[in-house]
Amino acid sequence: MKIASWNVNSLKVRLPQLTQWMAEAQPDIVALQETKLEDAKFPVDELAAAGYRAVFSGQKTYNGVAILTRGQAPTDVVTDIPGLDDPQRRILAATVGDLRVVDLYVVNGKAVGDPKYDYKLDWLAKVREFLAREHERHPNLVVLGDFNIAPDDRDVHDPVAWRDSVLCSVPERAALNAITGLGLHDSFRLFEQDAGHHSWWDYRQAAFRRNLGLRIDLILLGEALKGAARAAAIDRVPRQWERPSDHTPVTLDLDI
Repeated sequence: MKIASWNVNSLKVRLPQLTQWMAEAQPDIVALQETKLEDAKFPVDELAAAGYRAVFSGQKTYNGVAILTRGQAPTDVVTDIPGLDDPQRRILAATVGDLRVVDLYVVNGKAVGDPKYDYKLDWLAKVREFLAREHERHPNLVVLGDFNIAPDDRDVHDPVAWRDSVLCSVPERAALNAITGLGLHDSFRLFEQDAGHHSWWDYRQAAFRRNLGLRIDLILLGEALKGAARAAAIDRVPRQWERPSDHTPVTLDLDI
């Protein structure tokens, strides 16, 4: 089984790239972030024609998450979690076969010290509580998405320049560590330990060509699935296409 996560930065704009990539990569489950579409405008028919069923939670212009599956339809769908009264569409959980999949589009935070940064830390704490309950109920848990946090300095093109900045600050990394501390593993780091691997590059300053990026798109898996992990990768190819997202897909292969 191949699982993928991709912040498409507007599904309306990126639908041709998404369907092309899925036809080539053949993922079984795809979690999307920043769909930026109201539910009534979600391209259900176009994705069905590509062979995928979809559950989604969206809003106009901003945010939005979706889970696409081949074969089995997602069930037991959750779009809002206890204790978090948030109109922003950033969380989507669903059961796909034997897996519980939680798709997250984590708050950006804007800047350290900004009210949005404080909100991000509170949001992450509440999501951790939700994930703790999900992991207890569903040992075969996969948590994936755009985390808007680079886990450590290996995931940052210039750690000195980014030190103590949003996406790389100590409190944000501590919040992410609190989530992985539930018994979740960063699947990419099960296979690759070197620095220089990124999943997001700014559109400015020729950042992609110069590999000035961050690894902020993650696939975390529960301890029960760790032994089934066979490969993890960052597919840089779609970032080279015309009108790309600023993120590129990340993938995990499971032997289940």
